[in-house]
Amino acid sequence: MKRVIDWFEIYTSDFDRAKKFYTTVFDCGFKETTVNNERHSQMRYAIFESSENKQEIGGALVRMDEAKPGIGGVLIYFATEEINTVLNCVEAAGGKIIRRKLNVGDFGSIALIEDTEGNMIGLHAKK
Repeated sequence: MKRVIDWFEIYTSDFDRAKKFYTTVFDCGFKETTVNNERHSQMRYAIFESSENKQEIGGALVRMDEAKPGIGGVLIYFATEEINTVLNCVEAAGGKIIRRKLNVGDFGSIALIEDTEGNMIGLHAKK
């Protein structure tokens, strides 16, 4: 079956603070890139680093005047082996826990957190 979701962007107001939050909570890296055109001259862009597996969904943190962060937009779920391990990092990294770990039957478990920019994101574990 064709993959429907291919890319995501998480909008930021404080770009460096957001990078630090995601690096701390998810132990991931970023490749910061520049956008060289007049339309997005103030844009900052950091792509989540991933393996070379072409089946993965890619995404980035983005700072641009036309897009504002916050709850009410798209909800993205990040995969994790153990949700409580991730939840233990959230508040120390400047985020908030919105919904603690919740069992969703055969689908595993989920939780909801708020990042430092006010975006709500989900956590998903298969167990």
